[in-house]
Amino acid sequence: MIRALLATLLLATPAQADDMSVFVRNQRSQGVALELFSRDRDTVWPGGDKVFLIRPGARKSVPISCNPGENICWGAWVNGDDQVSAGVGPDNDQPCNSCCFICVEHSTETIDLAE
Repeated sequence: MIRALLATLLLATPAQADDMSVFVRNQRSQGVALELFSRDRDTVWPGGDKVFLIRPGARKSVPISCNPGENICWGAWVNGDDQVSAGVGPDNDQPCNSCCFICVEHSTETIDLAE
């Protein structure tokens, strides 16, 4: 009886978001702004019309909460000049084969921003 109750509680528990980190290495001589875009739902990190700012030559780790298996792509641009961009760009509308990753709990994805 107790096992059945515990099994029911485990199955009834809603799916939890996974916490993972994104480690950004800005190897550019300019500061960059960066956003992460979900391909599976209408979510952007950091969200709220904000961006992650990474100084020239800096390294920064940013935590995100995402759904297990969620496909996430990154877009970066020179801070103050979104015409110079990388990844999917500031509007998430550029083609990119190597700028997406899958949400995996307790993992770290590394993004290298080169000149």
